[in-house]
Amino acid sequence: MKIAIGSDHAGYELKEELKKWLEEWGISYHDFGTYSPERADYPDYAILVAKAVAKGGFDKGILICGTGIGMSIVANKVKGIRAALCRDPYEAKMSREHNDANILALGGRILGKDLAKEIVKVWLSTEFSGGRHKLRIQKILKYEEELA
Repeated sequence: MKIAIGSDHAGYELKEELKKWLEEWGISYHDFGTYSPERADYPDYAILVAKAVAKGGFDKGILICGTGIGMSIVANKVKGIRAALCRDPYEAKMSREHNDANILALGGRILGKDLAKEIVKVWLSTEFSGGRHKLRIQKILKYEEELA
């Protein structure tokens, strides 16, 4: 599994913590920035990660800003992306099982490090259940094509 990860300044500290955790679990990742806690604009990093995932170079993406809201809004502008803002493990599980989310958005100012790690663990280990949910994803993809 290969993960694209990115944050703005508000998510920088949590991103750095999650990178260590990914390394401990043997999960490959590429950090798309920001590379310091200096002020940075979340759309710049959301677009980089979302495009990288949409193009197929990465299996999934993780985006972190202050609340996760901005990152999820921007990432969902990219065709083929289903970014889910998750604040607990249940939402993470459902975003994968039912929505086949390919980007996880987190709030660096909202979540503690241990909870964030648990959310990421559940999100990365949960498979898409398919079935009736696959039909719904196909509707989303069809709608994206109509917009193009």
